[in-house]
Amino acid sequence: MADRNFDDIVDKFAKNIYGTTKGKIREAVVWQDLTQLLETQFKGKTLRILDAGGGEGHFSRKLAALGHQITLCDLSEEMLERARELAEEEGIIGSMQFVHCAVQDIAQHVDEPVDLVLFHAVLEWISDQKYAIEQLADIIRPEGVFSVMFYNANGLVMRNAVLGNFHLATPHIQRRRKRSLSPQKPLFPQQVDEWLAECKMDILGKSGVRVFHDYLQSRQLQQKDFPALLALEQQYCREEPYISMGRYIHVMARKQIQKDDL
Repeated sequence: MADRNFDDIVDKFAKNIYGTTKGKIREAVVWQDLTQLLETQFKGKTLRILDAGGGEGHFSRKLAALGHQITLCDLSEEMLERARELAEEEGIIGSMQFVHCAVQDIAQHVDEPVDLVLFHAVLEWISDQKYAIEQLADIIRPEGVFSVMFYNANGLVMRNAVLGNFHLATPHIQRRRKRSLSPQKPLFPQQVDEWLAECKMDILGKSGVRVFHDYLQSRQLQQKDFPALLALEQQYCREEPYISMGRYIHVMARKQIQKDDL
């Protein structure tokens, strides 16, 4: 499987990711995680941040508006151009650098270690997932943080089982449509945890993204009383067993200090 480039569906991607109730929940949960992370781990410092595979830079543009220095890389030239245009409109272009490359190659474009890496909803589109984690972890400074959000294989099984699609209740579904936004390689949470541990990263916290929304049996229910649904998501998203039921899981991990760093 080749790594996915979204140049062919830029408009569809932008509309479906954050222009829907599921996108609004993703934004609310992850942004709450990130703002708490900034307060507790970095205590108001100005950060060097890499948004790896960040597309239009939805979160990194918010962070640039707070004064942080952002490097945004993506395999899609179209996505990067969108991000650049939006940054111009929002008056934050001076705080952002745009790099057209695969996330695995970003080390060639980064002069010094970064404080925070955002790696959101990209891992499930990459062929060599462990290698991508290793390359990104390597450019994080000691005590810097890795923010990883990935498509949860357990949530995929649960979703199909709840809908009665029993023949699809497996994490090993082969997607036939090239233009589909359904991820190609869902991950088991324990696998991601193991890879982060091997990279000397200690997990700070986890959140389940959409722990209820996607299991509702109609879109009308997803939209009928969205404020109440969002409040419920935010209430339970950081508790088990709900974390493990999320369609995506957001993990934040801090890089250990090694003897060579002292």
